Amino acid sequence: MSDENKQPHPMSQRFRGFLPVVVDVETAGFNPERDALLEIAAVMLTMDEDGWLRRSETHVQQIDPFEGANLEQSALDFTGIDPWNPEREAVPEREGLSEIFSPIRKAVKEHDCKRAVLVGHNATFDHNFVFAAALRADIKRNPFHPFSSFDTAALAGLVYGQTVLAKACEAAGIRFSQREAHSALYDATRTAELFCSMVNRFRDLGGWPPPPAGEMPPTLARALD
Repeated sequence: MSDENKQPHPMSQRFRGFLPVVVDVETAGFNPERDALLEIAAVMLTMDEDGWLRRSETHVQQIDPFEGANLEQSALDFTGIDPWNPEREAVPEREGLSEIFSPIRKAVKEHDCKRAVLVGHNATFDHNFVFAAALRADIKRNPFHPFSSFDTAALAGLVYGQTVLAKACEAAGIRFSQREAHSALYDATRTAELFCSMVNRFRDLGGWPPPPAGEMPPTLARALD
């Protein structure tokens, strides 16, 4: 099939040309400007020809604290990360983020999308740390949209009535281990499964694709006019 006749990837039609990529970070605090980024994982998503969303490849990097970074002991105790453990095989922020961003840019192109959009559980936290680290590392080609994101905590509150990741996964029938939690890789894979379950559930219930605008039922606001 020639490029002129090639059908766009179904993912490009689902999220307004954005490719959702699930990200989880583990950090040494809550301040993205001051506290160290220690781990980052990105789970790629794809869509089959029938429109069902599913997990694809996963990328993870251990990150060295940047020079002058703050390390809150309470955060390290919570994650169990020893930033100076040589077995982590950690790399500087620029190298680690470049290894994460490169396959994302490739996937954006392969899915006929124009940009990646970060998906996270309480996504603002992950988004802020990723962008602060990219700025420090002087990375010019950040594939993520600079302010848009998909928050699975908000979506799970709507779909399952749960906002805590473990509880939302339980409601969705996804196994969740508290013992394995709070690693970027584990939390990202579970968040990816949760996001896929909600998107696919919405489609299964007839919510996607939406009916033509003229056939939409009246909203509550219009009904009350």
